[in-house]
Amino acid sequence: MSKIEKNVIEAQPRSLKENIDLLRNNLFPILIITLSSLVFAVVYAYQALNIYKTTASMKISKPSGSILDNPFSSAMPDMQGDRFLMNEIEIIKSYQVRSKVASALIDTFKKANSPNNFYIILDKKTRSKKDIVPRVSCVDSLAIDLSKVDIAQKRGLDFVEISVESPSKYEAALITNTYCKVYKMVNLEINRNQLTIVRQFLIDQREEKLKQLNQAEEMLKAFQEKGGIVALDQQATSLISQLTTLESQRDMHKIELSSSEKALQKYRGELKEKSPQINAFLDNVASEDYMSALQKQIAELKINREFVDLNLKNQTAGNEAVKDYDKKIKVLEELLKQKVEVLKTSVFATTPEELRSLAQLIIQEELKAQSLRISIDQLGNLAKNYEQKFNLLPKSAIELARLQRNRESIEKLFLLVEEKYQEALINETSQPGNVLIIDQARIPGAPSKPNRPLIVGVGFVLGLVISLGYVFLRNFFDNTIKTPDDIQKLNINVLAWIPQIEGILATGSSEFEFIVAKKPDSIPAESFRALRTRVQFSRVDTDTLKLILITSSAPSEGKTLICTNLAGSFAMSNKKTIIVDCDLRKPRVHSFFRTNRYPGLVDYLFGQVAFEEIIRQSEIPDLFYITAGTIPPNPSEILESQKMRDFLADIRTKYDYVLMDSPPIVAVTDSEILARHADATVLVVSANTTEVELMLRSLEIIQQDNINFIGTVLNNFVYKSSYGSYYKYYYYYTRPRKADRAKLPPVQDA
Repeated sequence: MSKIEKNVIEAQPRSLKENIDLLRNNLFPILIITLSSLVFAVVYAYQALNIYKTTASMKISKPSGSILDNPFSSAMPDMQGDRFLMNEIEIIKSYQVRSKVASALIDTFKKANSPNNFYIILDKKTRSKKDIVPRVSCVDSLAIDLSKVDIAQKRGLDFVEISVESPSKYEAALITNTYCKVYKMVNLEINRNQLTIVRQFLIDQREEKLKQLNQAEEMLKAFQEKGGIVALDQQATSLISQLTTLESQRDMHKIELSSSEKALQKYRGELKEKSPQINAFLDNVASEDYMSALQKQIAELKINREFVDLNLKNQTAGNEAVKDYDKKIKVLEELLKQKVEVLKTSVFATTPEELRSLAQLIIQEELKAQSLRISIDQLGNLAKNYEQKFNLLPKSAIELARLQRNRESIEKLFLLVEEKYQEALINETSQPGNVLIIDQARIPGAPSKPNRPLIVGVGFVLGLVISLGYVFLRNFFDNTIKTPDDIQKLNINVLAWIPQIEGILATGSSEFEFIVAKKPDSIPAESFRALRTRVQFSRVDTDTLKLILITSSAPSEGKTLICTNLAGSFAMSNKKTIIVDCDLRKPRVHSFFRTNRYPGLVDYLFGQVAFEEIIRQSEIPDLFYITAGTIPPNPSEILESQKMRDFLADIRTKYDYVLMDSPPIVAVTDSEILARHADATVLVVSANTTEVELMLRSLEIIQQDNINFIGTVLNNFVYKSSYGSYYKYYYYYTRPRKADRAKLPPVQDA
């Protein structure tokens, strides 16, 4: 592993001070980004529409059974509270309910004639156009908008809340209350649906039986008017009464059986689609021998009880017989109930939860239908017995008895149908529904949105986070040297750092580039004096340090500036110093001193001019310089020639210090050639310009050639951001007083 790689590995993470310095150096972008975000948040908060929110709450209970014992109504399944409420919430969210709410809102809008109080109800294309008359949305479009209404259950309660947000507080309350009213009506329709079907069925039966009764009475009246028998004896009358009672009850059971079979067919169709296996298992539920026998006995006992009650009504023997029948029926019904519970347990143990209620309805309807069939058979058998007795009546009375029997049978059936119809009507009209509106939505006094202080605060925090993220992210991807600490972390010696002070180098003008001569009391001039001292004492034997090479990693890093000002510092300390422009590709020393490039070094090496002709005096007495001269086509060969080596050997005997300005060491091999002849090599690094990898590559080249490398110089470094205390104290001690400045002689310009 090379020394450079070890330096990179040993580099430490950024310290807290470095992070603080990073923020201080980037205060401007941080302020710009943060203020921009804050301004955007303020503008957004100011222009945002006021949103008003209203909430209404409803209590939704489980549906209860009918207030009357309706034989046509099936028992409601047992449902879990939360599951039931979730189903109801889905009904509230359904398109059917939303479309009804939309229709009601549109009707209200047309009657109100105040479009300023509406926003959601208006057509989207005309909401923002104030110069035209707003149009109301169509039902479908408004129903889609209503899908955004918030509908939620209160945790652990049977309460559902409907919340609506709108820029119009009147509209928000209107939509919320309309939603509650429409759902309450829909819920009532759903709860009454089965009862309505039963009532409509009984209406048809009632009208049919009434028509038949009128026809039977007309036929009986016509027979009596022909002079036939107008009255029957007591025995015939009793027989007809008993027979018509049996026939009316049998026909009523047939009507009930028809209704039950229709419901059973519907339930079985639904179960067959969802689970054919469970449907097949339930096919013979009510036809088991034991259950059929129980139902048959119960039916016989009930029929016998009816006749005992009819024949011995209000008699002691009759009352005792009815009670005895009731006890027997109760015992048998309890046995049947236990059997049914066992059956339900076995069925529900393997039935999914969503199918249990449907399976329960099928079992109940099967038992009911089976019981009705048995009762019909029993009543039919009894009717046959009485039919035989009826046929034994005298022939002269049979026709009248048949007509009277028909009329009474239809009349009793009509009365039974009428009774059931009245029960169904009471059930339907008295069904209250299971929705209770607890709190209606009220017009809010203040908007719920937007929270303007929160928006502004979030905008400020977001802007600050973005700006800090931008600074740290840019710094993460910015792989350039910024401070002397960045170089020292890599265990590389830093001879000095040359600051960039406002008004001296920031303009890019060359007027103050020769800072040690133009402003010797400035901070950069003092930095060059510090650099001079550290270069002088970089070796114990200072007499061997004469030929110094100044190079850099890449162009435009300030090596010529460093070279000339360092040479000026040596000259000001009474050291005879000369600058040699060895950058034969893009020389700059001549422009620094504002003179011609030729004759120069190349011209001397080619023997075109004498040594004395290329030596030029600067404005500092002990400082001389040699320009590059004519640019050759082969700089590397010239620098590596014997004549160049002789030139360097000769010039080092005539001057105390010889500083060579060379090309970048990574770009070309010129600097490597010169460095082999130099007593010391200094690498110039430019703050925020030189990349770490490029600097390390330069050092790797220097180490491979065993060059006498003494350290780096950080150029264009901003003192105030990272070394403010140094700047403050140095400025205090180096700034001359007004009286002292008046005594200083004027500086002579070149």
